[in-house]
Amino acid sequence: MHHGFIKVAVGTPEIRVGDCGFNANNVRQLIEIAAKAEVRLLVLSELCLTGCTCADLFYQDTLLDYAEAALSSLIKESAGHDMLIAVGIPIRFNGGLYNCAALFQNGVLLGVVPQSYTGSSASKGTCRFAPSPKDLGEIRIGNYSAPFGIKQLFCSRSMPELVLGIEVSEDANAALPPAADLALQGATIILNLSSSAQVVGMEAKRLQLLQSQSKRLRCAYLYAEAGLGESTSDAVYSGHNIIAELGTVLAENKPFSCAPVIAISEVDCKRIAYERRRCDFYDGGSKETQYAKVSFDLEINKTPLTRIISSSPFISDDLSQRKIRNEEILRIQAYGLKKRIEYTKCKTLVLGVSGGLDSTLALFVAIRASELSELPLKDIIAVSMPCFGTTERTRLNAELLCKYLGVSVRTIDIASAVKQHFKDISHTFDSFDSVYENAQARERTQVLMDIANQTGGLVVGSSDLSELALGFTTYNGDHMSMYGVNASVPKTVIRSIIEYLAQSSKTPELKDVLLDILNTPVSPELLPQNGGSAQHTEELIGPYELHDFFIYHMLLGGASPEKVLRIACYAFLGKYSEAKIQHWLKLFCRRFFSQQFKRACMPDSPAVGTLTLSTRTGWQMPSDASSNIWLEQLNKNQVQ
Repeated sequence: MHHGFIKVAVGTPEIRVGDCGFNANNVRQLIEIAAKAEVRLLVLSELCLTGCTCADLFYQDTLLDYAEAALSSLIKESAGHDMLIAVGIPIRFNGGLYNCAALFQNGVLLGVVPQSYTGSSASKGTCRFAPSPKDLGEIRIGNYSAPFGIKQLFCSRSMPELVLGIEVSEDANAALPPAADLALQGATIILNLSSSAQVVGMEAKRLQLLQSQSKRLRCAYLYAEAGLGESTSDAVYSGHNIIAELGTVLAENKPFSCAPVIAISEVDCKRIAYERRRCDFYDGGSKETQYAKVSFDLEINKTPLTRIISSSPFISDDLSQRKIRNEEILRIQAYGLKKRIEYTKCKTLVLGVSGGLDSTLALFVAIRASELSELPLKDIIAVSMPCFGTTERTRLNAELLCKYLGVSVRTIDIASAVKQHFKDISHTFDSFDSVYENAQARERTQVLMDIANQTGGLVVGSSDLSELALGFTTYNGDHMSMYGVNASVPKTVIRSIIEYLAQSSKTPELKDVLLDILNTPVSPELLPQNGGSAQHTEELIGPYELHDFFIYHMLLGGASPEKVLRIACYAFLGKYSEAKIQHWLKLFCRRFFSQQFKRACMPDSPAVGTLTLSTRTGWQMPSDASSNIWLEQLNKNQVQ
């Protein structure tokens, strides 16, 4: 549970309909498997102690007595173990029969939660159960007493972000599912003990439902499905278990998986809590509803991670989805620029081309926007401005790119202008400091702005989200434009888009240029080449794939530096050492705070994702905020 992670599992025991002793033994097997995997919360399927297809047998005292005896023995056996366990059981209460989930831990029955909505499942016999009573009551099962009712939250004393809410079976399909109010009352993990029959299309339907529910309610959803052993007289049950978090499936047992049917992953409760704070989700729930809060103890330890944590969180692992997203980003950028073209009535689009990733993407966006605005390609003025550190490779790629795309290109060597500027301010030419570098960036911006004035044009900026987060732009140099199309696109995503454009290129010549741009090390090319070697940005400030990982998890996920370090080491295992990751993470924290003043006055730019650093519509913070406590947390665990 360290850093908010709790290892959870959903399982389907093999059962015999009506044989409570056999079923309880198979529940024990899953509990043992979960314990060996260090699971702290185990959810088993609906009515797993009896089978969900008992039909009229549910009315029999014999079945109900044996089910309660099986539950009592499981509770007793849990003594000395702090794993939370939820099992499905039919329960008699105040003359009614209820389809329930019983939650227990360490020899204590914490609560019994009945199904809220019943009556639509004649095929499996659960229509025989009464709907949940409105008021909370007290139930006794064997030697164990606990609250009975749907209005219960189960809260961890050691980790406030861990709050459990329970619904049963088709409650999830209700127009107003119990999970909605449970989440509004503070539940971060919803448990659903279910038994929906497997029919054609049901697998996709379940996944869609749980992804949607966990995203909409900003929670984790643990769904345990009935399976092997249920009666097949009228339907078949597949044991399709799912663990979802914030719209993402973390783990699942595909329908008809081989035994043991158990899916295990880790839920990030702190991420869920941060998402709710960020989106102002929690409102205390229904003011007419009073929920009982049942507390439990769970020791905090460092949960071993098994869940997939992508090293490229801004990029989809699904190639077809990646293609769709790349195209969608291009459309958003192009339509944003189209609106600015029409509003300003500009006659040209002016942008610098360097043979690098950012300016390449900006040029493609400008072309798409010009097509939408019926602006001739010749009115896109691409300006190549070589200077002291420009390599032949990048200069040639910039010129060939413009040639193959059919835009106007101008090459203006700015070296003499920069040297004159050094002379004017009495700066020595062999002093390779910030003045030396920034003078070139500002000269390039001045050239672009003046050409735009000269042609009635608009300067299109190319700085990306990763550079803006790090402040790796020259203030009032490449930092400035009249409309920045890349400002909310991370560097790793720009790489993905350029690769997509290369693969979909209509000409082999253009494809070759784009692939060479992709293979060119990222460089500002501001210092003279040393033996033919140009500056390498990622040697100066660190790999962009690491910085994009930091941006995603710190800004979107709210993770502490200590937590980011841990999950980065996990995601990049074998590629970067912990010491190396910690070094670049410290640099990121320092630069992110110190460079906010540049983001405070960045040009207009379209948001393409859920994160933008524009202070108008996205991330906001003071320009003089201190990074001390973030760095202090990393320094406490300095890796040598």
